[in-house]
Amino acid sequence: MARAPSRFDRKAPSLKQQARVLVLCEDTKSSRNYLQDAANHFRAYAEVEIAHCGKNDPKGIVEVAVKRQHNYDHVYCAIDRDSDPKFDAALSQADAHAKVTVIASYPCYEYWLLLHFRKTRKEYIGVGNHSSGDLLAQDLRKEEGMQDYDKGASKSLFDDLITKLPKARQRAAEVLAEASADDGMNPSTRLHELIDLFEKLGTPQPIN
Repeated sequence: MARAPSRFDRKAPSLKQQARVLVLCEDTKSSRNYLQDAANHFRAYAEVEIAHCGKNDPKGIVEVAVKRQHNYDHVYCAIDRDSDPKFDAALSQADAHAKVTVIASYPCYEYWLLLHFRKTRKEYIGVGNHSSGDLLAQDLRKEEGMQDYDKGASKSLFDDLITKLPKARQRAAEVLAEASADDGMNPSTRLHELIDLFEKLGTPQPIN
């Protein structure tokens, strides 16, 4: 006689398990806090670790990503181009590992913030004692509400800029396509791809 189904019998899961993702950042404050809050907003925080890895150069961050990739489904390195001499080497090293992806900003993370306000293809090149990142930050401080922006501050801007997020994502995708087409990556950013990832991770995915 067949056993009657029990109400305690486990049902097969209907949703895919969320991927384990690691995001490594260059700094411990501005971009790290922004990305952590973005992950939390999309409810992707349960399986997303955003960590400063003790390295503040692109190649060092990629090296840490390669070492830690075996514990995750994928590792993303949010790094700035700026004027780092080993940036290209970092890209090449990441390309050799399928589970490691570089999320690069040219010249820096502040370009992503600027795209919340306007689209620009103005090239940023360091002059004298001012790096390309310094010059971009100067432009960012001209925008409403950003006059006191400090790269080293611990405050996250995600909540403050959330109403502008859809436009920033649209502009970043447009600029990246244009930059890739004309082989002029300065300025551009792939940070919208991380936002897309967080949104996908936070959305239940049915098992086909």
